[in-house]
Amino acid sequence: MLLAHLDVVAALKTDWSPDLDPFKFIERDGYYYGRGTSDDKAMGSIFIANMLRFKQEKYVPDRDIILALTADEEGGGSNGVRWLLANHKELIDAAYALNEGGGGALRDGKPFINSVGAAEKVSANFTVSTANRGGHSSVPRDDNAIYQLAMALTRIGTFQFPVMLNEVTKAYFTKTAAIETPEMGAAMRAIVANQNDAAASATISRDPRYRSMLRTTCVATVLSGGHARNALPQTATANVNCRMAPGHDPADVRAGLMKAVGDTGVSFSRSPAMEHAAPSPLSAEVMGPIEKVTKDVFGPSVAVIPTMGTGATDSKYLRAVGIPGYGVSGLFGDPNDARAHGKDERVLIKSYYQAQEFLYRLVKEMASGKVVP
Repeated sequence: MLLAHLDVVAALKTDWSPDLDPFKFIERDGYYYGRGTSDDKAMGSIFIANMLRFKQEKYVPDRDIILALTADEEGGGSNGVRWLLANHKELIDAAYALNEGGGGALRDGKPFINSVGAAEKVSANFTVSTANRGGHSSVPRDDNAIYQLAMALTRIGTFQFPVMLNEVTKAYFTKTAAIETPEMGAAMRAIVANQNDAAASATISRDPRYRSMLRTTCVATVLSGGHARNALPQTATANVNCRMAPGHDPADVRAGLMKAVGDTGVSFSRSPAMEHAAPSPLSAEVMGPIEKVTKDVFGPSVAVIPTMGTGATDSKYLRAVGIPGYGVSGLFGDPNDARAHGKDERVLIKSYYQAQEFLYRLVKEMASGKVVP
C-alpha cells in the first residue's frame, strides 16, 4: 500500500514571510513553497504520478499495489486510516505500507542519510493540577497553588525515564555510530550493548534528537492558574505531553511522574487507553530493496538507517492491526532547516523529482512484475 494524507496542519498568513502565502503554491529559488509541500502533498502527488506512469507503461506487478489518500491525519474527528480499518479493512489489508515518517538528510548539499521510519512513539497527555482555598493577595500564605504546581513541573522537567530500546532504535544507534564523532559513536555502541550504561546515556542525551530516541519523554506544554490579579490562586493546571516508547504502559508513565513529583497534593489525570504497536520488522524483503534503490539513485555512500519517529503518523494505526508501516520517501533536505508545520514550509525541487524516481523504482522493486507487450 502507498499511503499519504491530503490534509495539512493549520497555518496563518501572518506567521509566514510577507511575500509568501501558506495556501498558494509558489516556485522560487529551487524550492516549492506552501503548506503541505513536504507534509504530505509531496508523497501524495508522487504516488499519483508514478501510478499513472505504471499505467502508461502497461506495467503489471506480481502483487496488488493499493493507493490510499486519506484525510484528518493532522487532526479532526474522522481520521481516514482509522475509518478504513473500521469499515473497509479488506481494501487496505496489505503486506506492508509505504508512508511518510522517513526521509533523507543532506550534508553540504549532498545526500547523506536515507532514514526509514519503522517505529513511533505514542503520544499521551496528563493534566497535572493543584488546588487550595485561596484568599486575598495582600495576605500571602505558604500554600499557593501556582507555586506548588511550579515545583512539581520543575521536578518533572529534570526527571528521566529509564532507557527503552527496541529492534529499530538498536539498529538506528548501531548504524548512526559509524557516522558520528568518536565519542558519540562509542556511546551509541555502548548503549546498544547495555541500555543501563549511565555514562553512555548521558553522552547521547546531550543531543536532544538522540535523547528523545532513548526513552519515554514528558514535557509541560500548556499552563494556567489563578482567577484574579488580586486573589491568591485557588487552582493551577498544566498539560504534560508524553511521548512514550513503544510498549511503555501509560499507567507506568503516570506512576513515574507522580513519584518524581513526590507531592500527594498534586493530582494527575487518569492514564489514557492507548493503541500500542510493535515496531515494523526490519526484514530483508523490505530493507533490501530500500538499500538497493537508495544506492542506485543517490549513490553508494548514502547510509540507510532505520529510525523511530518521535512524532506520529498514520502508520501507528496500521501497525496496531498487524500491517507493517514504513516511513520512506526519498525526499532529502537540510536537517537543520526542517519546516514542516512551521514557517515558510518548502521542499527542494531537485529532491522532489529524485524522490519521484526513487519511489518509482522502489515500488517496482518491491512489487516486481513485467511489462505487457
